[in-house]
Amino acid sequence: MKNVFVLLIIISFLSPISSSPPHLKYDSIFSFGDSLADTGNLLLSGARTFPYIAMLPYGETFFHHPTGRCSDGRLIVDFIAEAYGLPYLPPYLAVAKGEKFEHGVNFAVAGATALDAKFFYDFGSQLLLTNDSLSVQLGWFSKLKSTLICSTRQDCARRFQKSLFLVGEIGGNDYNYPFFAGGTIQQLKALVPLVVETIANATSATCRLDATRYLTLFRTPNKAAYDRNGCLKAYNGFSEYHNYNLKLALENLRHKYPHPKIIYGDYYAAAIRFFHAPYLYGFWNGALVACCGGGGPYNFNNSAMCGSPGSKTCSDPTTYANWD
Repeated sequence: MKNVFVLLIIISFLSPISSSPPHLKYDSIFSFGDSLADTGNLLLSGARTFPYIAMLPYGETFFHHPTGRCSDGRLIVDFIAEAYGLPYLPPYLAVAKGEKFEHGVNFAVAGATALDAKFFYDFGSQLLLTNDSLSVQLGWFSKLKSTLICSTRQDCARRFQKSLFLVGEIGGNDYNYPFFAGGTIQQLKALVPLVVETIANATSATCRLDATRYLTLFRTPNKAAYDRNGCLKAYNGFSEYHNYNLKLALENLRHKYPHPKIIYGDYYAAAIRFFHAPYLYGFWNGALVACCGGGGPYNFNNSAMCGSPGSKTCSDPTTYANWD
């Protein structure tokens, strides 16, 4: 099953989001990240490294056709858009080809890293899912901003005062790629300052836009010695180490930029609840087994990914905490 490091940053000048129906009105959302936020950019880029995302069962539950989301249905960014009465965000590569947008754009790309792709090729990774790292996504945003979103500083300030920026999930693949290339926990720990600094710098760049809210999602626990939930202690400890350092970096940003609301969403704590008691949330098939995959104790096999020949899909995805 995939190791996932999750970070989502929300930046806003307005009041925090609560669990009750939102009373704030945003005109647009701009999202950056990887597979937990991508609404079609990897697919539109050709998806040569993961062609199965263009096929069912991806998208089967809600959209009833593949959309480029790494899910059977919607993603968190979709639910956030719904909560604020906004349409689902179009992927940037669709906008770049002429698709209209009025309420924001999604720049996230499945498989993306915070650090630039060259870093990982130098490390020894043979093939990344995409080279469209966080800096590439920020470059897309900058290009779109200057041509289609706003043309003057005053115009941009008015536009972004009513915008929600989602920075993340991003950072997980920065550890996954070296890990699968044979990296040790100690080698991965050495990457944490670089990854955290890159995410903090990206957040800082968006703070200078006079945006209103930023949300950052932190890394989820590794599901793969095991704790009482069946999770590897060493990798969960690493997740906590990454999250701790990221929280410190975000706290520094709050002091530097006192007006925007910089909020972090901790996927790790939320996911741990699922692993502790999945049945309380309706996940009758548990939290460690994927709905779609290539078999084995976790229904996960790198040689038979979801959608590929030899993989299988469960009959009821709603009873599984993990899709693929």
